[in-house]
Amino acid sequence: MSSRNGANGNGASRNGSSRNGSKGGSAEWIVRPHGAIDELADNLWWTWGSLPGMSLRRSMVVARRKDDDLVIHNAIALDDAGMRALEQLGEPRYLIVPNAAHRLDAPAFKARYPKLQVFAPRSAKDAVAKLVAVDGIYEDFPADDYVYLEMLHGVADAEGAMIVRSPDGITIVLNDAVFNMDKKRDPLGYLFTTLLGSAPGPRVSRLVKLLFVKDKRALREDLERFAEQPDLVRLIVAHEKVAKGSDAAAALRKAATYL
Repeated sequence: MSSRNGANGNGASRNGSSRNGSKGGSAEWIVRPHGAIDELADNLWWTWGSLPGMSLRRSMVVARRKDDDLVIHNAIALDDAGMRALEQLGEPRYLIVPNAAHRLDAPAFKARYPKLQVFAPRSAKDAVAKLVAVDGIYEDFPADDYVYLEMLHGVADAEGAMIVRSPDGITIVLNDAVFNMDKKRDPLGYLFTTLLGSAPGPRVSRLVKLLFVKDKRALREDLERFAEQPDLVRLIVAHEKVAKGSDAAAALRKAATYL
């Protein structure tokens, strides 16, 4: 796919400045500090991006379906080189906005790739639709042998999971239901990680339990069920670490103890 309208086209900002970019999302292509795309499996990639005004990092996951189309989970606007690397993996076809708070770069991705089909959890759909048109909820996503979505229980339809099957096993991709990061020292980072109980991870944060969790037992059972998958090889969450191998199941079990 052509990258003529790349990270610095269509009014994009190389330095990430924007009047609207920190207020929920903007169609402007705003490049903030981010990492390189890391290949985790033959059909799975991950990278991190920064957040405006704070030290927390967010994760973007790219999964390739059986038909070679790409599924973007939690979009992050990358620089020109990063987007060229992404486009070499396949055609971006599906965009997953995993909850109402993770809309930051969704409008920019839709503007760059007009054919993207956008999916969000049921209870987040209206909030996401204020910034980018939503084609369906998680239950509407056209699953295939490699990539599918399911809703989490006990969170009032606020979040779900993306499950990716690769040659080496299964990867569970969550969003804010589980945090896996170290404590931060900057003011906003300290607020999120210490006062709101989001670190050290893995854990279910105090804020998530307050805002999303309606049935602790139901969510705990989901996390434990994921941990029991015999071919589980990875757990990826929105913030920040990727748990691999036996650490993936251990992270899920530990997070479940916070419910």
